[in-house]
Amino acid sequence: MNLPNKITVFRLICVIIIDALILLPFETWIPGVIPFLNVSIVYFVALILFVIASLSDFLDGYIARKYNLVTNFGKFMDPIADKLLVNSLFILLVNHGPINIPVIIPVIMVARDIIVDAMRMIAVEQNKVVAANIFGKIKTVLQMVALIFVLLNDWPFALLNLDFSVSIIICYLAMIASILSGVIYIVQNFDIVKDAK
Repeated sequence: MNLPNKITVFRLICVIIIDALILLPFETWIPGVIPFLNVSIVYFVALILFVIASLSDFLDGYIARKYNLVTNFGKFMDPIADKLLVNSLFILLVNHGPINIPVIIPVIMVARDIIVDAMRMIAVEQNKVVAANIFGKIKTVLQMVALIFVLLNDWPFALLNLDFSVSIIICYLAMIASILSGVIYIVQNFDIVKDAK
């Protein structure tokens, strides 16, 4: 259990706490709003934990590669922790957020992850390494940015009195990037599926 793996486990713990904050009726127990942001204290705490957990995602991989601390545990648990962090929050914010995310967004994102992960498992059986594409990285950044603004109740865009939610637009952009990265991934690695026994 080296440092990168401890950071990964910490991220999993953050996922549990964040999801509990969103899902359980903490707002009835801890009433209050951050005045400047017009955001519930509960969502604000979830936001802080989400930002910390998101930063830990970059940190554990960086440390593991720089100091040659890559382990099988890390290879297995790191992507699981990443997907649980983002996908579980997207799913919960469909009905439990300051801004409700359209259900089609997490459905497509989860479907994409299932397909890509299945292809990765087939690649491992064939001793092949499948590299991520740039749209996958763009998707991850857009997902995290979208979730931050949703938890902030569309601040600072809400100050502009727009007729639409900028946060939801960013969510749709993340969904489009997710679709593109998935399609590119499938096209580039279709021979892996074709050669699967």
